[in-house]
Order: sequence, then structure tokens, then C-alpha cells
Amino acid sequence: MSESANSQYDLTTRWQVDAPIDAVWEAILDAEGWPRWWPGVERVDTLARGDASGVGTRRRYVCKSVLPFRLTFVTRVTRVEPLYLIEGRVDGELEGVGCCYLGRDAGLTTVRYEWHVRTTRRWMNVLAPLLKPLFRRNHDAIMRAGGIGLTRHLGTKAEAESNRSS
Repeated sequence: MSESANSQYDLTTRWQVDAPIDAVWEAILDAEGWPRWWPGVERVDTLARGDASGVGTRRRYVCKSVLPFRLTFVTRVTRVEPLYLIEGRVDGELEGVGCCYLGRDAGLTTVRYEWHVRTTRRWMNVLAPLLKPLFRRNHDAIMRAGGIGLTRHLGTKAEAESNRSS
């Protein structure tokens, strides 16, 4: 497998939150507030404001989970469909596309994150044949913590699950 193939990740996480979709949407839209409730998201800095819907907004994220390193990346919002979708381009130590979809199912708000990214740190790519499963588990841990944090922030309950395809 090539270094390029080793650096590719397609990751999906789903949260089901017992809260109104508009409350969940507002919490997710307020990315600068994530460090208050999402363990592992250490910092979010807005670099540029987008249009009224948020398209064009650029933010720098610094994230850390159980592994002893941080990832820093910048997102640029490319598409917003209120109460349904936020899509963005990711650059930095991760490159690719991330999408967050919201919907209602069985009386709960469903949040589905999809990441189609690659890592850019050389050491991560070189060690990926051995460490890729650990990197995936690290992603799952930070996403699970986000689901739990969101429900605490909203004063409700949730379930989170991760489905990884590569």
C-alpha cells in the first residue's frame, strides 16, 4: 500500500441527541464555543467571516485526544443548508472535506459527521501502516467525547457511534 493510500481516511460518526434540531444546529454552528463542551477541541479561532449563511468562514482548530500530539487544521465553509448541512474544505495537518448533516429520526436529532481526509504530517503517513487503527480509534474517542459534551451542553442525553470505512 502506498504512503498516499495509508494517509487517506473516510470516517463517519453519528450522534443521536434528544433535543430540538434548532438547538443542536445552533450549538454546532457556534464552533468558537466548542472548546467549552467538546473535550479534545482545545481551540477554535475564526480567521475570516463568511457571508450571512456562513459560507466562506475560515476557522483554525487545534484538537488533542488520547494520543500525545495535537492536530491543527483550517476549515473553509463551502456550503450551508440551514438545519441540514454544513460542508467545508479542510487544510493543514488534515486535508480534504468534512460534512455535518442533521436530521430527525424517531423523535431524536441525528448528527452525522463525514470526513474524507488525508493526514499531511510525514511521520503519521510513514507510520500509518502500523498506527492507522490507533489513529482511527483516536478519532472515534474525540468524536464520542463531542457527542457526550453536546448532550451535556444541551442538558439532554445522546448516543454516539462511529462507522469507519477506511
